[in-house]
Amino acid sequence: MSPSAPSACDVVVVGAGLVGLATARELLLRRPGLNVVVLEREDGVARHQSGSNSGVAHAGIYYAPGSLKARLCVSGMRELEAYCHARGVAYRRIGKLIVATEPGELSRLAELERRGHANGVEGLRRLDGADAIAEVEPHVRGIAALHSPVTGVVDFPGVARALADDVRAAGGTIVTGCAVTGLAERSGGGIAGVEATHAHGRTRARRAVVCAGAWADVLVPEGVRNDVRVVPFRGAYRIVREPAADLVRGLVYPVPDPSLPFLGVHLTRGIDEEVHVGPTALMVGARDAYHLRRVVPADLAATLRWPGTYRLMRRWWRTGIEEVRNAASVSALAKQAQRYVPELQAADLLPGPAGVRGQAVGRNGDLVDDFLVSETEVALHVRNAPSPAATACLALGALIADRVEAKGL
Repeated sequence: MSPSAPSACDVVVVGAGLVGLATARELLLRRPGLNVVVLEREDGVARHQSGSNSGVAHAGIYYAPGSLKARLCVSGMRELEAYCHARGVAYRRIGKLIVATEPGELSRLAELERRGHANGVEGLRRLDGADAIAEVEPHVRGIAALHSPVTGVVDFPGVARALADDVRAAGGTIVTGCAVTGLAERSGGGIAGVEATHAHGRTRARRAVVCAGAWADVLVPEGVRNDVRVVPFRGAYRIVREPAADLVRGLVYPVPDPSLPFLGVHLTRGIDEEVHVGPTALMVGARDAYHLRRVVPADLAATLRWPGTYRLMRRWWRTGIEEVRNAASVSALAKQAQRYVPELQAADLLPGPAGVRGQAVGRNGDLVDDFLVSETEVALHVRNAPSPAATACLALGALIADRVEAKGL
């Protein structure tokens, strides 16, 4: 049974996803005896993006060199693998192919290769021709590919449970069923601090860290959040049934559109050996729209009021139509995957899981591509932490802890 939220602490962390738990753990490891309280709206940890994703530990190929994503993904994957082995959480290096199927994709594939090497991705190599590709994935067809042998799959809910156990063992408190509805910041002219209003009452703290995922912009002070808002996108997968699941050994991805922070329809063999194809990417009417028909009026209104939403839709309407088609038609989704796995058939695809990605969208309609952490005098707000935040959770938690310590504890 979850404890009640205390009335006061040193640091309050909002959100018991992977980043929030990793941050709380890091602070407690650095400062034994620190009073850290994690407040979570759901009845358990990792109930949203942290527990509803592809389960891939990314190697760091896609991200612009020097970006937070690039730096933290590469170091974070190594830390995550070591942590999983130490804590007995399922983790396996399974390997990834990024496949070019037509000449127009070769320049983008070369750019990914350049980025991967610049980011220090271990073992990354280019495969030219169908025979070289078939040596890694016999049923995959393409003209060239990048092979990342260190890309892994992991039990991310298991990682979250292990982090939560570490937080509690170090003296931290995790309170579930405790949605935070307000965060009042006090600074200057007196004792700086915050007061969180939540389902159990109020908790005062010296510092706050908000890792609220799809709800990341709800608690940000008005003066800080004028540039971006979170817009929820629902991603649905299909399960590939046997024997078609044997068409892939590991992870097979297309060459992505560099203008979008999505990786395209891909095939993933998970830590449980189940093979998924997807995801779709639909803008939805609730931050927890795991079912398409779910609409939360306040969430929908926030999306529609944001001018960046209309600019995004105007710019990417063709892509939006394609995503609707992929979501509505199994045949359309299968056709996307058939470009590089031609033996896959629509009849091989069964209904599968879905997740919701909280994506920061700028006022100008741009999709924010990097991690975004904003600061006030007494709080840090993680405003954009989509993939590879799960892979990078330990490294991202350390970066946030650095910034919290810099504010004084």
